[in-house]
Amino acid sequence: MNDPSLVTVENPIYSEEDYASLDPKLIPEHIAIVMDGNRRWAKKYGKPIEAGHWRGAEQLDLIVRAAAELGVKALTVYSFSTENWKRSKNEVDLLMQLLEAYLINKRQTLIKEGVRLHTIGDTLRLPESIQLQLQESMRATQQCEKIDLILALNYGGRDELRRAILKMSKEVEKGKLHWEDLSEETISSYLDTAPWPDPDLLIRPSGVQRVSNFLIWQISYSEMVTTDTLWPDFSPKDLLHAIAQYQGRQRRFGG
Repeated sequence: MNDPSLVTVENPIYSEEDYASLDPKLIPEHIAIVMDGNRRWAKKYGKPIEAGHWRGAEQLDLIVRAAAELGVKALTVYSFSTENWKRSKNEVDLLMQLLEAYLINKRQTLIKEGVRLHTIGDTLRLPESIQLQLQESMRATQQCEKIDLILALNYGGRDELRRAILKMSKEVEKGKLHWEDLSEETISSYLDTAPWPDPDLLIRPSGVQRVSNFLIWQISYSEMVTTDTLWPDFSPKDLLHAIAQYQGRQRRFGG
């Protein structure tokens, strides 16, 4: 693991004292975050719902920068779940508009910051214009190497497993896969997250104590940190404290 304290960072977020509070050899390689609390943030501050969602999107930029600065290699964020379609049409439309605007307006920032964009989830249900912007952003950032940002869009852990089983079934029909040879590693290879290791750390802001159908296969042995801070207020300091908690635990993986 690279020592972030030895990397020269332009306009660093963290101080030398911040770096000294962490063990550079124990920085989690992959962090997953449930970006929760946008609507409650808006209500708390007497603002319209869209203000909460816009603030949450801006906060994502900051946290991606902070994670990369600390040496995190992959950040998966729960952006839009399969259950979010149940929200009002007005709010769903707003979220789609926000996503499209984020992809267009932040594309050059992602490139400048070395952020390679990916998605997980059934993105074919998203509006065609968003699918096109996703493809363009992923193409434009494919050479970036500082950190992978994985947006979970129209994503649900159960739906991911359902889709993986369908893919495996088709492979069995073709004779390319045999059920009796099925292993945990084989199942993992058919999941959306196959290119990355399982998350070391799952962070859940907003005080909620559940995983909400997020990466339910992959987080079996992830450390979990919850905080009462709402996502739009989740700061680089909060990320630092979550990683410090992670480093203070002994991961046993069931042993």
